[in-house]
Amino acid sequence: MPDVNEASDPDRQFIPLSIAVLTVSDTRTAQDDASGDRLAHRIGESGHRLADRRIVRDERTEIADAVRGFADDATIDVVITTGGTGFTGRDVTPDALEPLFDKRMDGFSSVFHRISFDKIGVSTIQSRATAGLIGKTFVFVLPGSPGACADAWDHILAAQLDYRHKPCNFVEIMPRLDEHLRRGGRSV
Repeated sequence: MPDVNEASDPDRQFIPLSIAVLTVSDTRTAQDDASGDRLAHRIGESGHRLADRRIVRDERTEIADAVRGFADDATIDVVITTGGTGFTGRDVTPDALEPLFDKRMDGFSSVFHRISFDKIGVSTIQSRATAGLIGKTFVFVLPGSPGACADAWDHILAAQLDYRHKPCNFVEIMPRLDEHLRRGGRSV
């Protein structure tokens, strides 16, 4: 089976995006944030710009406030969170962010779990990875594992955040993202 992530349009130029990374953890620090490091490295390596990088505790309001702040920043195109997607009492990232989504991206979770299943088997069901759109900002909610972050970036996000990827990608629809807000009576 061909790798669908390899389809690229040579007539299109790469468009760098501005991406913020938020690590959600009660224990991680800037010195030992392996998942945030992995994402920041891949973002830069891909030619995108790391717009901001923070760590917040596993507290719904802190998570929601940080991501809402990123989404309200017109210079940030994408937010990627890592951590807090499991089932323990402190794992509240999806609970904090899904209510903020103007649109859910159910396909992201499905594809993420398919990729994860190939690597870790049925243990993938212990993740509540999710994604959605807040205003005009794409938000991806990943597990706290460096491997899961690498898999999400390498097998989903790298292609979808690359304007050259075909048959379609998120970059090419970015200019139209506020249509759903205008129709719903909201303004950007």
